[in-house]
Amino acid sequence: MSSWPDRAEHNVVSGPELPPLDVVFGSTPAMEAVRTKLLQAAETNIPVLIRGASGTGKEIIARLVHANSPWRNGPFVKVNCPAIPGTLMESELFGYERGAFTGAYNRKPGRFEAANQGTLFLDEIGDLDAGLQAKLLQVLQDGKFCRIGGESDHSVDVRIVSATNHYLEDDMGSGLFREDLFYRLDGISITLPTLAERSVDIPRLVEYFVQHYNEAFSRRTPQFSDSGIKKLMNCQWHGNVRELENVVRRYVIFGQEDASLADVDRRDDLLYTPEISLDGDISLKQITRRAVRELEHKIISRVLLTHHGNRTSAARALKISYRALMYKIRESGIPRLRSIVEKRTESSGKESTIVNQGPAEQKHAMDIPVTD
Repeated sequence: MSSWPDRAEHNVVSGPELPPLDVVFGSTPAMEAVRTKLLQAAETNIPVLIRGASGTGKEIIARLVHANSPWRNGPFVKVNCPAIPGTLMESELFGYERGAFTGAYNRKPGRFEAANQGTLFLDEIGDLDAGLQAKLLQVLQDGKFCRIGGESDHSVDVRIVSATNHYLEDDMGSGLFREDLFYRLDGISITLPTLAERSVDIPRLVEYFVQHYNEAFSRRTPQFSDSGIKKLMNCQWHGNVRELENVVRRYVIFGQEDASLADVDRRDDLLYTPEISLDGDISLKQITRRAVRELEHKIISRVLLTHHGNRTSAARALKISYRALMYKIRESGIPRLRSIVEKRTESSGKESTIVNQGPAEQKHAMDIPVTD
């Protein structure tokens, strides 16, 4: 069995340099299981299907499969399935002969030929056009394909690694994805956890990203403070590692930790993640209703705060009647502005005031329900 290098083998993998392995895999049992399965799968020629939410690092895992496989000295060719229109995808995958269609002035090899004796990475395979799924299946079965406008078949020796953020079993049930193609691609399945499920790895990830972008941008931005790291560990990270990387990159560029953390807070506040128990019945209607109420609660709270608690102005901004706004305030149980001002004053250590209002209006506004 292959042994892991100290750093990812970026010298044999085309594309950007891969992070150190301790950054990629962290310290959680879930990622250790990914690491073990990856190493076992890499040595075989069985297709690998990498599953996980957007931003969890599926391409990095695909590159590591290639780097530790018998095809490591061959090319790593990526195909971003959603990015290429269905009308062009066939020529991208299989190539075309001169004169095959208008504008085909020269022969063009496809991605399969480019990946010969290497790895072909089909990213977001769940978005592949239904018509092309049958042609891809044929290549996987026979190891042969024909260029568009060609008359002879060409053989290729290609390792197939694919990735998806879809639950393909559902797509098969609805007829969006071929069942026979799924079982061809799903030789070995590797599922990546979300960043929320491996939040203990956030300090090491942040340390790496700060160092990486300091080098990339010739900056000397310090690492996040301990309190900043703690706050990052408590965020939801719906965009997973990619979202965390974007936050750290902006922090390195602007050097403002408080602003970076506040930006994360704002995005978390606008997102609703329902608690769903999978050991009983699930009511989609109830979950949807609860999600709508939660979103209305956040929007109304922000608009009221923006308008200093003035309900008439808030209703006008929301394009609803004053009566409808009052009903939603009571229904949502939005707390009062005074408590929120006091909370913000405590957290910031600065005095918080309602501006542009006279004493009477300020007193009235303090009695208006508003939240943070």
